[in-house]
Amino acid sequence: MSMAAENWAGLGSAIASLMFLWAVVRQYFPSHLDVYLSTYTSKLVGLVYPYIEITFAEYTGERLKRSEAYTAIEAYLGASSSDRAKRLKAETDRDGAQLVLSMDDYEEVTDDFQGVRVWWTSSKTALQARSISFYPAPDDRRFYRLTFHRRHRKIIHGTYLHHVMEKGKAIGVGNRQRKLYTNSSNYDWYEYKKRVWSHVPFEHPATFDTLAMEPDRKQDIIQDLLAFRESKEYYARIGKPWKRGYLLYGPPGTGKSSMIAAMANLLDYDVYDLELTAVKNNTALRKLLIETTSKSIIVLEDIDCSLDLSGKRKSEAPSERGSEEDKEKVMTGKDKEESKVTLSGLLNFIDGLWSACGGERLIVFTTNHVDKLDPALIRRGRMDKHIELSYCSFEGFEVLARNYLGVGEHPLFESIRGLMEEKQITPADVAENLMRKTVGRDAKENVEACLQSLVQALKECGSKNEVETAAATETQEAKVDEG
Repeated sequence: MSMAAENWAGLGSAIASLMFLWAVVRQYFPSHLDVYLSTYTSKLVGLVYPYIEITFAEYTGERLKRSEAYTAIEAYLGASSSDRAKRLKAETDRDGAQLVLSMDDYEEVTDDFQGVRVWWTSSKTALQARSISFYPAPDDRRFYRLTFHRRHRKIIHGTYLHHVMEKGKAIGVGNRQRKLYTNSSNYDWYEYKKRVWSHVPFEHPATFDTLAMEPDRKQDIIQDLLAFRESKEYYARIGKPWKRGYLLYGPPGTGKSSMIAAMANLLDYDVYDLELTAVKNNTALRKLLIETTSKSIIVLEDIDCSLDLSGKRKSEAPSERGSEEDKEKVMTGKDKEESKVTLSGLLNFIDGLWSACGGERLIVFTTNHVDKLDPALIRRGRMDKHIELSYCSFEGFEVLARNYLGVGEHPLFESIRGLMEEKQITPADVAENLMRKTVGRDAKENVEACLQSLVQALKECGSKNEVETAAATETQEAKVDEG
């Protein structure tokens, strides 16, 4: 036994010495000879090693976008290898009720397909850390490697990979947990981070059944959304990116955010809540767009308040009539941290060349003052469908009464109908008055109290003429200030 150990130790020492000598000698080889030697060495290895390897990287195109093939393989292996792998990663499913398993790093499993055995390996390559210590450490590049015998090349390329992609995508859709994303502030070091979006599970309960809106208008929006979801071939045929823009406008409290949630719940889409003031510049805006996925809604709420997108630039020199705060910002350079996203950059984000990345995407703007927006931003073709969410109608009240009180008729309904024809009240105010005020109260008494509360609130509201006059005055004053 000791003699065998000594022989193996001597063999290992000899191999190490040869490798060292080869590394020294190779430096003096002419480059063309080194290429020939590497080529013939690979051929020689191929004669004795009959296996072929295919690598599927997590990110493609300089990490701009996560590979769909990698995502599908991850879902496929998670479903087929959970009984065989020794190391697994766990995440919750779309409902948060069960765990979804997938292979951990440096794990290998086998898969059998039509009598062919293949090997899948999950691995990663660590990137070299930067010398500047206050930068975050770079992320690892993960990949899957498929190994199979070369005699099975035809069935792997022709059938097996297609099977893996189709089944993986189907599993991914079934396990996908819808998410609500938000973008983070773009500091200089943030360019080195892997994720530009952070997320939480999307759990908003609003649906079109709960929206306070006329049934005909509601049905029109639903049909428009469903037609968009099924129109992939149509958009390809007419030569347009598979996306659609919606402009939601109206006074505060009219249900714009609830409308977005109802859209997401109807289509089963993720929601990306884009905060423009946290975007550094137009380049960062494009990177955010690239990192969004298909089957998603990109939301820009209160677009009229997000940034000055009129193209005007304020003078860097403090005005004599300017406030002390403005003067201090210019003198100290604090305004340098402000977002440099321009109207042109936002327009390219909506329907430029980069807008075609991903597909099956809605872009939704919300505003309380549609007249303040640049016409180029909301023209048809960019914002394809304009939806006005105005004050509550009687039909909208009936929806809220069923949702909050569980009643479809009541003696006070006629009084409420008459008041709503004269007064203007938002759905949010109606809902607040219909909320149950006392837990222990009898259901009938609670309905009576809530409806009486709404009647009183309607009597205190301004008439339609007063509200319209106030809105017109506000608009005129805004135009004078801009002038």
